[in-house]
Amino acid sequence: MKISALLLSLTCWAAFAGPVPEQPAPWQADAARYLDDRIDIWFVKAKKLRTGDVQTSCISCHTVAPYALARPALRKAAGLKAPAPQEEQLLRETLLRVSTYNTHEPLYKSKADQSRGSEAVLNLLVLVGELTPDNQASLAEPLRKAFEELWAAQRTDGSWDWLDFGNEPYESADSVYYGAALAALAVGTADGYHSINESDSIGIAKLKSYLRDNYASQNLYNKTWLLLASARLVDLLNHEQASALAAELGHQQNTDGGWSLYKLGPWTWSKESAPYTPPGKPDVAVLCQSDAYATGLVTYVMQEAGVPHVATAVQQAHAWLQSNHRPWDIDQHRWDCWRTFSLNHDREHGGDEGDPWPRMFMSDAATAFAALALLPSDRSPALK
Repeated sequence: MKISALLLSLTCWAAFAGPVPEQPAPWQADAARYLDDRIDIWFVKAKKLRTGDVQTSCISCHTVAPYALARPALRKAAGLKAPAPQEEQLLRETLLRVSTYNTHEPLYKSKADQSRGSEAVLNLLVLVGELTPDNQASLAEPLRKAFEELWAAQRTDGSWDWLDFGNEPYESADSVYYGAALAALAVGTADGYHSINESDSIGIAKLKSYLRDNYASQNLYNKTWLLLASARLVDLLNHEQASALAAELGHQQNTDGGWSLYKLGPWTWSKESAPYTPPGKPDVAVLCQSDAYATGLVTYVMQEAGVPHVATAVQQAHAWLQSNHRPWDIDQHRWDCWRTFSLNHDREHGGDEGDPWPRMFMSDAATAFAALALLPSDRSPALK
């Protein structure tokens, strides 16, 4: 199907709204509004890339990937069938990138291999997040192309070259494992929508081997992402590993019920020798406190993976998340969201000239995963 016809069919599909939704909980509406507002800003301010005859926005791990994971879930929880306009734009741009893999401008020309690997994973993640029985047929061909590019960009060790700008937790030397876990999450989520062929089987086997073989050496943050991927793709963690990881995460839970992203390290910032320090000067005392990204991510992962004996920890985390959602006044903006602060810069005290756009990057991820953690899960068994 030509891309123009495909986009037209998706527009027609999106025009059919579902039944009148029930009124969502206030925090759900706030989270959806915040995420939509933030990705609208991303579409305007993000780096523009030549894609066919048009320009599309660069994809990001801190804003776009969490949006792709959380926004469909919030929509479904509200009883809405039609995607938000921002979801439609993200899907349109992703389809354009997938249809022009061999000719479009890379995310960063100076890091072409890293750009190709990162985008192959992230594009697939966006596509599978928007898959439904209603649009399965129209997305079948782009999904096939996205899988083909995923395996074409895969390294011989089973992972992908990943963007490294020395920024934690998404773009550093230790982020390659995180990228591979994202790939496993996307591949597993596509189950039922994509028929596995021989190339897929080979690529998946290499991916699983890489994730299993390198698991022991990962920091707690990367291990948490693998636990989430294991809820979608089988044979990544055995029962003993999952239980041990849940126990280790439980030991890191703060007395207030939350988790600290800083404590899920150690972080390298791509430094080859000590001292391992970030490029900026963040306030470590602030970073050691509970934050919404770590708390939302760990809680969501525990629920999705269905690990046993974490009900108390999850209950305490839910209470922390519910009490830490509030309005935040950031320059001229007031956002009802959850906050998390940068591991790399002190953006709360004048960093980036006070620009609220990068200042809220980690809060984009925080709000997405806090929402996912508080939404009812239909995948995991009851926690005990």
